[in-house]
Amino acid sequence: MYAVVTTGGRQYRVSPGDTIDVEKLTGALGDTVALTNVQLVGQGAEVTIGAPAVAGVRVEAQITAQKRGKKIIIFKHRRRKGYRRKQGHRQSLTSLKILAINSPEQNIEHDASPEQNIEHDEAPPLSGEGIV
Repeated sequence: MYAVVTTGGRQYRVSPGDTIDVEKLTGALGDTVALTNVQLVGQGAEVTIGAPAVAGVRVEAQITAQKRGKKIIIFKHRRRKGYRRKQGHRQSLTSLKILAINSPEQNIEHDASPEQNIEHDEAPPLSGEGIV
């Protein structure tokens, strides 16, 4: 089973047991976090897509580290003017270990609406009006 979750403005494809680095989340080391903004849930060939999120699905994760990312250098320069500015930035990150994807079984099994199950064997008859 896998899911696509959104946190910090980015989407991550996660499965139980995965470790991901996301933008800083509040919490102490060892705390459990529930990610509720789940866009997609898949299990085998069965995929459930939310609009915009799948209802009732949560991804449980444990905070394994609060750390900082790689340093990024911002260098501004204007040629021939003696203008040089150097600035660095390190993003604060949280490492999450995915524990489980909790979803009610009825949402995964019965997500198709009646309109999607209609089979069209033949095209509807056209009327003679408006045909040139």
